[in-house]
Amino acid sequence: MAVKKQFTSFEEMLAESDLPVLVDFYADWCGPCQMMASVLSEVSAKMKNRVKIVKIDTEKYTQLATDHHIHALPTLVLFKNGKPLQRFEGFMPSDRLIQQLEPLL
Repeated sequence: MAVKKQFTSFEEMLAESDLPVLVDFYADWCGPCQMMASVLSEVSAKMKNRVKIVKIDTEKYTQLATDHHIHALPTLVLFKNGKPLQRFEGFMPSDRLIQQLEPLL
């Protein structure tokens, strides 16, 4: 289950997390992004104590998308200790995403 929490900055959110953070950069108009919503729900349920999932709307946070070189949607970026560790572009089924995340956590 997603929990909404406000932070003064993206960096603060990353720094305050005691878990690695998987950021889903998406847009409402993006079909594959909509398909990723159920995938991320599954991943969250299966890895709830190992990774935190955060969704960032690139239409609302354009500068954040630019700062992180988001050129394709959806793009998932795994941050560990506040630093980007791995990025995944495009749709990916939950089993494959979990398989990719496991060795990074």
